Amino acid sequence: MTHAREIERIVAAALDEDAPWGDLTSETLIPADAVATAALVAREPGVFSGVEVLRTAFRLVDERVEVRPLVTDGQPFAAGEVLAELSGPARGVLTAERVALNLVQRMSGIATLTARYVAAVAGTRARIVDTRKTTPGLRSLERQAVRDGGGRNHRRTLSDAVMAKDNHLAVLTAGGLDLAEALRAARERLPHTVHLEVEVDRVDQIDAVLAGGADTIMLDNFSPSELVEGVARIAGRAVVEASGGVNLDTVAEIARSGVDVISVGALTHSARALDLGLDIEVRTGGPA
Repeated sequence: MTHAREIERIVAAALDEDAPWGDLTSETLIPADAVATAALVAREPGVFSGVEVLRTAFRLVDERVEVRPLVTDGQPFAAGEVLAELSGPARGVLTAERVALNLVQRMSGIATLTARYVAAVAGTRARIVDTRKTTPGLRSLERQAVRDGGGRNHRRTLSDAVMAKDNHLAVLTAGGLDLAEALRAARERLPHTVHLEVEVDRVDQIDAVLAGGADTIMLDNFSPSELVEGVARIAGRAVVEASGGVNLDTVAEIARSGVDVISVGALTHSARALDLGLDIEVRTGGPA
């Protein structure tokens, strides 16, 4: 689960963006003593993600708003199902509503899409993982949503691992070293705890990358038959990752090639926000 302080930082920034000087509409139209009850309702089926985000959005606006989740992160739900119940000061519920929905709809959309990819590769050894193609500022929440959908996370940031792609390799070998020598020299400069991943776009690059000491080899935009050949050539000497051309129509065949990991940028950059709604009833004259 995402750390509570990270959730609070992201949600607070979203609330500041949405109501920098307060909610003028609610403060003008809604009596201070008005009380609201609300239900978070699924308009379509999916997989839920964002319980703590939901709680945090309302708490940061008004601590008196009570949120009672009826599902847990990673739990599938049906259309029409009530996912959470809320009660408390109406102004607080109305002020936090949009930010809470925006974030939870986004997270649940990612979790739902991820679950479809995970189901598509069931029975194979392949793990579905995300990429750094996340919404700026929302990476922590989107990575959690991938996990809630049954997927795994790739490196979080550029600071977490060495991942050499084609442009990196061109620079690395520009001094006249062959690829294996250049990778070995780079490996010598790394702490022993750092993971080294190298991208290749041709089968004939694999032997040099293995000789250079790669921990993971990414087979980029390989055809299904090339993936099978690449897995056989690597023969367990490195983790094999497939990337490029991955969608719900192709992922099962990619998984059957024997790769260990399939990275899918679409999990975060193309997931549709799930249709969730907050049905609110307001009464006046009650305790605030």
